Amino acid sequence: MAKLIALYKVPSNPEAFDAHYFSNHVPLAKQVPGLRRYEVNTGPVATPQGDSPYHLAAILSFDSMDALQQGLNSPEGQAAAGDLAKFAQAGVELLVFDTKEV
Repeated sequence: MAKLIALYKVPSNPEAFDAHYFSNHVPLAKQVPGLRRYEVNTGPVATPQGDSPYHLAAILSFDSMDALQQGLNSPEGQAAAGDLAKFAQAGVELLVFDTKEV
């Protein structure tokens, strides 16, 4: 399985961020070919020591790194990527990797 983790920094207007994210971005991202699972945090994103610089963490799962890359390069993936500028002005870190169960 391959994962894409998106860590969205705390926006200046969390309510506007959430409204756009859940009404616009999630429906776009859910159309990305090969997406198997889409998870987001409930409640604050924290560290073991307390607060973090992140407002939202999203975990997207794909069957393989190839499927993830194909999904991101698809028209649907490009539309979702293009949408980031509309709501993630505080910044977003994207991490991609393969996983294995241990």
